[in-house]
Amino acid sequence: MTRIVLDGLGKRFGDQPALHDVDLDLPDGAFVVLLGPSGCGKSTTLRILAGLEDPTSGRVLFGDRVVADGDRGDVVPAKDRGLGMVFQSYALWPHMTVRTNIDWPLRVAGWSTADRTARVDEVLTMLEIDDLADRYPTEISGGQQQRVAIARTVAPRPGVLLFDEPLSNLDARLRVDMRAELVRVHRATGATSVYVTHDQTEALAMATHIAVMKDGVVEQFGTPTELLEEPATAFVASFLGTPPQVLLEGPDGSRSMYRPDSVALDPAGELPFEVLESTPVAGRWLVTGLVGATGSVASGRSRQRVTVITDGARPAGEATALRLPDRPAAVFGADGRRATPSTPSPTSTPVTA
Repeated sequence: MTRIVLDGLGKRFGDQPALHDVDLDLPDGAFVVLLGPSGCGKSTTLRILAGLEDPTSGRVLFGDRVVADGDRGDVVPAKDRGLGMVFQSYALWPHMTVRTNIDWPLRVAGWSTADRTARVDEVLTMLEIDDLADRYPTEISGGQQQRVAIARTVAPRPGVLLFDEPLSNLDARLRVDMRAELVRVHRATGATSVYVTHDQTEALAMATHIAVMKDGVVEQFGTPTELLEEPATAFVASFLGTPPQVLLEGPDGSRSMYRPDSVALDPAGELPFEVLESTPVAGRWLVTGLVGATGSVASGRSRQRVTVITDGARPAGEATALRLPDRPAAVFGADGRRATPSTPSPTSTPVTA
């Protein structure tokens, strides 16, 4: 297992900054997900870890070994970093069978014939594709090809595994199946894994730790539970969770956070609410709507889209109101950072109508 440290990591493409002073300490054997919207810097971070991009500043360490130093211009080539990477495209050699695809990196690394044969058989069994060993990539499904790509990556026993949105080409049902498969493989290898996705459900299902990124900055790093229960920024609160937290904006630009199951739809509530849609989830309903008076757009005040948890569906177009608890769960300042470590006073409740 390998601890990974990113120390003040920065990256620029010409005049465009992609990463800003990123500090992360990834524990040995962790399954870390880099999560965020397109353009947040997660793929650039992964490519720097892989040795496919060089940092402009800062360092990357695998254990005690510096594999990239942007300030000094020193980098260890990707082939010498002891890592494996699974790409979005499967990148299998079409003229090789499944077995020879998996065998090839071991042959290049100088493994003996006996050791190669034993290891290939082991990973074929691990990924449950031993019955496909003599087929060619064009003769197997996309999900099976992804299993082969993973088997080829883990065969040399790398200390670090990198995954660049490996499930994005699969259908929804197969993605769910492969999530569990990847976690099982991660545990079996003991490697430190770094996984890139923009899908927060995928991240929450797989990760031991999540780094939420936005505009080249790490907004928060921690376990899924820590990020869901104690979001450090308004962005994290709005990005994670099904549904995410209810954030209501105050006149000074601050935002109050309420748990989606702590608010209620009640015509006698404080804030006007127009229902847009209702979605059934696990015996309850996620009701999405717009908060604010109907005329607020015309008066220059935006209506906020929020989702709450209810016991029953509500018809689209229904005009009702949000009833809030006495106190918000958290308050974020105008800069988006959490303003109070403990439950704030009721006076923090914003008025958006």
